[in-house]
Amino acid sequence: MRYIGLATQQRQNNIRSLVLVILFPVLLLVLCYLAMFILVYYTQENPSQKMVLHAFAGAAPYVIIFVAIWFFIAYFSNTMIINYATQAQPLTRKDNMRIYNLTENLCMSVGMPMPKINIIEDSALNAFASGLNDKTYTVTLTRGIINTLNDEELEGVIAHELSHIRNRDVRLLIISIVFVGIFAMIAQIGFRMALFSGGGRRDRNGNSNIIILVIVMVVAIVGYFVSVLMRFAISRKREYLADASAAEMTKNPHALASALRKISGNPTLQNEVPDSVSQLFIDHPEQKSALASLFATHPPITKRIQILEQF
Repeated sequence: MRYIGLATQQRQNNIRSLVLVILFPVLLLVLCYLAMFILVYYTQENPSQKMVLHAFAGAAPYVIIFVAIWFFIAYFSNTMIINYATQAQPLTRKDNMRIYNLTENLCMSVGMPMPKINIIEDSALNAFASGLNDKTYTVTLTRGIINTLNDEELEGVIAHELSHIRNRDVRLLIISIVFVGIFAMIAQIGFRMALFSGGGRRDRNGNSNIIILVIVMVVAIVGYFVSVLMRFAISRKREYLADASAAEMTKNPHALASALRKISGNPTLQNEVPDSVSQLFIDHPEQKSALASLFATHPPITKRIQILEQF
């Protein structure tokens, strides 16, 4: 894959990411409209488009309020959730001066504030960035990656995570994770309603309630999978950009390529981490299947290495 330039990648990815983020709430409202359409045309004697619009206008504000509350809670509690899921703990300067020196030098070179440093006591080789603002931005490293990589390789990994912070990737990914969680909940509710809807009772028009619920469930599941694909597209594009930014920051792309080779051999943490969190990692180990490339949160690590080696 040909490297097309950092500025070009930033411009293209920012435009695409903005479009993808805007599509999340739009998709939710579209699903709400489809649900109202199904309910009206399966329960009313003389359904019309006007009735559908009226039902949609009545339901949409509640949907928006519900999503806004969910989003607010999930958005501002993400740091606690991530630390709990990964069992990450603060790493002080006294505990590891080497990590602080590498991180501070990189931050000073690009004029960005020093983030917090966390550590996961695990032999796996992985790292990730998290946070929403300068007060909460954090770079988390495993014990395995600290002990295995040399200074140049570790500098490349830290630069990669700092690039996610500089490019506001972590904030974007958290937003996408929250929206995907909302769609997942809607799909689950639709499934449970269809499963426990009373064995197919019929309304006064003779329509089976179970049929309505199944259709609503299918709409919710379709929306969920579309939102998942949108989130994965954000992740893949941002990984390429963070690699390129790290190469520019360190002036040593081959060190990051070398680090990625080592990381690919042992990226999986012993403690099971939810997929919504592990997709933040520099390398997200995923099961191989026919749809792996479509649902992968990260581009193939071999392609990332090839691009870095073209610098």
